[in-house]
Amino acid sequence: MIKKFSVFLLMAIGIFLIDQNLKSLFLDGFRWNSDYISLILVFNKGVAFSMLSFLQEYLKYIQLGIFVLISLYLAYEKNLFVKYSLPLGILYGAGIGNLHDRFVHGGVVDYIYWHKWFNFAVFNFADVMIDFAIIWIIFINYRRKTDA
Repeated sequence: MIKKFSVFLLMAIGIFLIDQNLKSLFLDGFRWNSDYISLILVFNKGVAFSMLSFLQEYLKYIQLGIFVLISLYLAYEKNLFVKYSLPLGILYGAGIGNLHDRFVHGGVVDYIYWHKWFNFAVFNFADVMIDFAIIWIIFINYRRKTDA
């Protein structure tokens, strides 16, 4: 259990630090444009695709509450934590990075904008890591069911 928690903690800290360092580049003024992708600075006041932005200041407290509840559940269900320590570390590090942005910058710092063939939402490294961790958890569950 201590080894799994160490993996979780190191992964969460690593993802958080990478995320915050990337965001600091854009907060310091870095920009880049191409035909497909532009690296810009946007503060997302909502969640995915700016949904729930009408909640404004309350959104960060709602997300913090959800984060605490999930943490309590994982502490109670230690078996889940043992099974998913690596993807949960990624998920937590990325989630804390975006939540940190809400408290410090008033919105999530987004900077990757895909605009070739269609305009996609502006997103960041933490968003990609959240998606990656969720896909990983789904894959682990799917593989276990096919192995049984």
